[in-house]
Amino acid sequence: MFPTNYLKLLVVSFFILGLTFSCKNESKTTTTPNSDNVGTEEMEKQGQAFIENDGSTPNVLQIAIGSPDHTTLVAAVQAAQLENVLVNAGPLMVFAPTNEAFAALPAGTVEDLLKPENKDALANILKFHVTAGNYSKDFLKKFKKLGQANDQNTTVEVKGDDVFIGGAKIIASIPAGNGIVHVVDKVMLPPTE
Repeated sequence: MFPTNYLKLLVVSFFILGLTFSCKNESKTTTTPNSDNVGTEEMEKQGQAFIENDGSTPNVLQIAIGSPDHTTLVAAVQAAQLENVLVNAGPLMVFAPTNEAFAALPAGTVEDLLKPENKDALANILKFHVTAGNYSKDFLKKFKKLGQANDQNTTVEVKGDDVFIGGAKIIASIPAGNGIVHVVDKVMLPPTE
């Protein structure tokens, strides 16, 4: 379990690291609009998340993008503009809800969260699915709580061989270049204050 101050320092460090790399690669990703058909989408897709690298182990974002079971999660990450956060050096543990987990939410919830005016609420929910570290499912059995990237805690429960994070069961684990993706069967909602 990480103290809140350590997690905040880690998040700030990743942010500074991300800024450093995005500035270093700015000449490669920045385009100069020279015609009316250059869209804002091209201008927004800057930073580490958009640099192609076929030679390394996929990071947590690339794993999600490559999974047909996580298209809703990827759409949510893109709507919240959190791509660059998920490609930082980490280590990061991402608890990745499947498309079925998102579909189990009340009707209209996902569509509502994907609206631009709900970007902050969506980002808060997504950050509740991320924590610092690179722990296997078995190692997570030693914890009772985890400090999430949104500065809230979630519970860890063990039932037989199963591990539940915030009530979501880990159904698979995929190592990544910057951490690990634990596939979960439920969308974890942060506690309301």
